[in-house]
Amino acid sequence: MPMYFPEAVPGLVVGCVFSNFFGGFGLVDMALGSLATLVAAILTRYSKNIFVGAFWPVISNAIVIGAMLHYLIETPLIETCVYVGLGEAAACYIIGVPLMKILEKRNIISKSNA
Repeated sequence: MPMYFPEAVPGLVVGCVFSNFFGGFGLVDMALGSLATLVAAILTRYSKNIFVGAFWPVISNAIVIGAMLHYLIETPLIETCVYVGLGEAAACYIIGVPLMKILEKRNIISKSNA
């Protein structure tokens, strides 16, 4: 979404803070999860290609959230980062990219208007 709508950047961050408020990891997740989302959203915003844009949330969350889970609940670091990254990749590449392509094809959104 940040590739098409600049206002999605703060919207995603505020949404992340709000949703993590109700999550099980409290302030740590509110801060780190929101930071990972902010970094990913900004990098996605300036990506020229939808596949590159979808990469940033995958890598940002894999590293930040994987490390956070490793620290908080003592999971294996590499495996946790890989699993978080795989989950994020599924959301971004299996759902997000095809959805954006459909919306582009139907002229509902356009990168040139962003």
